[in-house]
Amino acid sequence: MDALPARADVVVIGGGIVGASIAFHLAEAGVDDVVVVERGEIAGGSSGKPIGGVRAQFSDTLNIQLAARSLAAYDRFGETPGADIELDQVGYLFVLRTPRDVARFERSIAIQNEHGIATRLLSPAEAHALCPLLDPGACLAAAFSPSDGHARPAVAAGAYVDGARRRGARVVTRCDVTEVELRGGEIAAVHTSHGSVRASVVVCAAGPWSSEIGAMAGVELDVRPIRRQIAFSAPRPATPARLPFTIDYDSTFYFHNAGDRVLLGMSDPGQATGFGRDYTEEWLPALRRCAARCAPSLADVPLSHGWAGLYEMTPDANALIGESRSVGRFLYATGFSGHGFCQAPAAGEIIRDLVRGVPPFVDVTPLRAERFAERAPILEANIV
Repeated sequence: MDALPARADVVVIGGGIVGASIAFHLAEAGVDDVVVVERGEIAGGSSGKPIGGVRAQFSDTLNIQLAARSLAAYDRFGETPGADIELDQVGYLFVLRTPRDVARFERSIAIQNEHGIATRLLSPAEAHALCPLLDPGACLAAAFSPSDGHARPAVAAGAYVDGARRRGARVVTRCDVTEVELRGGEIAAVHTSHGSVRASVVVCAAGPWSSEIGAMAGVELDVRPIRRQIAFSAPRPATPARLPFTIDYDSTFYFHNAGDRVLLGMSDPGQATGFGRDYTEEWLPALRRCAARCAPSLADVPLSHGWAGLYEMTPDANALIGESRSVGRFLYATGFSGHGFCQAPAAGEIIRDLVRGVPPFVDVTPLRAERFAERAPILEANIV
């Protein structure tokens, strides 16, 4: 990769999918001297994990708009920036067990339909027809959107970075940020393990490490890391080749195809916050119990391997996107709570416009970092 320059117009901290998208959109818009600094390798954290979900099935209007914009960008990713991210729009299937959850999703579906997302409510039999592994007796209904699916985050991040570099951006890896220097309440420089770069604009896209970066500039970014794990089955040739991304909403157990295997995962309610990313097996009994309720043929499936990554959680499971009110030209796009890949293209566009002083395609004021000091968190309901 590149050497750290002495100066830059914009320093983007973080080389995951969100930082890569920001760099690309800035460079594409003609912003000169964009520098990305990444403590490891590009997409070396959770963005480098094998398969990422993309969906617009959210409960909040703003999240639906961000996701819909991003889905459209991923649909044309082969043209701009130009890469095959193996987008497979198999759809997301939310399995619903209780009348309360059915009613909640009926409200969400109405909002999604208003924004052009073709989500619909299915009967148990219709859900089983889409996903033969699903026990139709396990649910009252299911929500399905055919435009959702999954793709390859690491490929997307690499393509964004390559596109940004072709347009003049520089990317410095294995480069730890040690200080964000301010002068008179304004960004002055970023100090790193590779030296210092003078800059007047900093964008924090550091994912789980964003709180630390924000503190360097005196900006509170309420982002907390939490480990999430997934497992892969041994090869299963008899499994249908195109399962929807199926989620048991009640337990958060989910599964979908991963080549000739099945990827399985769920949120562990007992998982404490922290930066640990070692894969362990203490969560597997709970996963198997949940599988037995939803997709019995997966309850005892042999597992070949697994991995662990970090969600970057906020108190309301909504992202932080905006510009600091207290430190001039310190911007942030972080805290996506497991949906950074899903919303990264839109986040890149928004930060590009905020840097340039142009109104973005959607008002992201509700996502400002200061919101937690102003009101009680309003939780995004469709989070797994």
